[in-house]
Amino acid sequence: MYRYDSIDQQLINERVAQYRGQIARNLAGTLSDDELRPLRLQNGLYIQRHGPMLRIAIPYGLLAADQLRKLADISRRYDKSVGHFTTRQNMQLNWPKFEETPEILGELATVEMHAIQTSGNCIRNITTDPFAGVAPDELTDPRPWCEVLRQWSTFHPEFAFLPRKFKIAVNAAAEDRAVIRAHDVGLEIVTNESGEIGVRVFAGGGMGRTPVIGKVVREFLPRQHLLTYLDALLRVYNRYGRRDNMYKARIKILVNALGVEEFARQVEEEWAFIKDGPATLTDGEFNRIAAHFAPPAYESLPANDTAFDEAVAGNKAFAAWVKRSVRPHKVPGYAAVTLSLKAAGVAPGDISDVQMDAVADLADRFSFGELRVTHEQNVVLADVRQRDLLEVWTLARAQGLATANIGLLTDMICCPGGDLCALANARSVPIAQAIHQKFDDLDYLHDLGDISLNISGCMNSCGHHHVANIGVLGVDKNNEEWYQVTVGGQQGNATTLGKVIGPSFSAEEVPDVVEALVNVYVENRTDSERFIDTFQRLGIEPFKERAYQGRDRKKTAKQATGEANV
Repeated sequence: MYRYDSIDQQLINERVAQYRGQIARNLAGTLSDDELRPLRLQNGLYIQRHGPMLRIAIPYGLLAADQLRKLADISRRYDKSVGHFTTRQNMQLNWPKFEETPEILGELATVEMHAIQTSGNCIRNITTDPFAGVAPDELTDPRPWCEVLRQWSTFHPEFAFLPRKFKIAVNAAAEDRAVIRAHDVGLEIVTNESGEIGVRVFAGGGMGRTPVIGKVVREFLPRQHLLTYLDALLRVYNRYGRRDNMYKARIKILVNALGVEEFARQVEEEWAFIKDGPATLTDGEFNRIAAHFAPPAYESLPANDTAFDEAVAGNKAFAAWVKRSVRPHKVPGYAAVTLSLKAAGVAPGDISDVQMDAVADLADRFSFGELRVTHEQNVVLADVRQRDLLEVWTLARAQGLATANIGLLTDMICCPGGDLCALANARSVPIAQAIHQKFDDLDYLHDLGDISLNISGCMNSCGHHHVANIGVLGVDKNNEEWYQVTVGGQQGNATTLGKVIGPSFSAEEVPDVVEALVNVYVENRTDSERFIDTFQRLGIEPFKERAYQGRDRKKTAKQATGEANV
């Protein structure tokens, strides 16, 4: 993984000192709260429903074991011994003390971490495939590309105050596991007819109040022009993006208003001025960064380990975990393991300090001291020998990290919602827990197969509900918490936005509504169909009809009871 040089470390140390001075001036009354606001946001500090929230950057989701141990230590000393992994592969601390946040940033700097550009109207954390570098279906390792983009975007003087936040995702695999089509800019690493490597550029995607699937603005961009082209694209957005209305300030609104062809033309026109300028990415510079991501010292192992095969055959629980949590690896004898942060009774994406220490130990012992955070809010050990999988499962299980539900209904993406977030219209975590309680039979979940269910507490869509097979959105209805349900969304190469099935539901109704939707699938599926396949074949009407049957029955029963009491 990328390690800081002396310049990197100096920049981070200077930013910590700058921030420390800003907080001190605010506490002394010489820097007002309004003056501090843009400065603290540049360092990831929000003021939420109950107090400060600090968002810590995890570039493209990659962590070293010592960094995770530091996060565990910080959570114990400055928070409530828990952290929350986000859909941008970052970590949030939800209970730090305002006056102690400079100390936290100082602690982070000792392990090459920071909170820069995790908030504010700037380029946010670059995200990518959590299986980058080990996935058998990838064209190349996207992590060097992400690191190039991180260095280009951090402290970029032109893009510190964009019309709105800006999110970039990178994919290099045959299967898009980074949801690039739902980002402001999505980059798909491809080759052209000559075998030259570059990117296909998508722009104008995003979720939020107005969900949009990104459109291709350039079919092929050679690698050396990556940064100059993005400079041009962001200049067009910075110049013409709406600043008068925050709800219309994202690049998706501009691309839609201009039309993708006109937007692309303006980007090309701007690009012509800088195409071969100082930001041209040379092979030497790219290779310098790529060297940080050289493969670890893999052993020469057989493709199949006999002891592993025997353990799978003789242990049903282990076999179920392997089926859902273990993925193929490009190196024979190795596998990638996903540790679930979706156990019953736990807020999805939350990880305790004890669990952080345990995962760091697992990474050191079994995965070359590295781990990855997924946008689904789980953790990946990318380089585990097959012969070690049983021991990894045993140790992870003891820490509540081996629920065999990856990709299943209870592997929910969920934002913190109204319990913590000042923007939320409704709580998210209690809904997730109620659904988990209703679907607590792992055998049944495995029978259902792949179903994604995502929950957002407001229209900002931090829970990615738009691209879930079943999406749940918290809405305000006469100062009460209600939930709108969508069906038919999906991630991947065929990213699709879900469709609203109708009027919103009360919190008590949501688990039954999810059950009703699942039952339509169970009753109509063929042997080879996933939930999304059945939905696409049947259309929305059967799901919509079943979802409201329970409400209609209760309404009729209530009316009958009322008449009987007259």
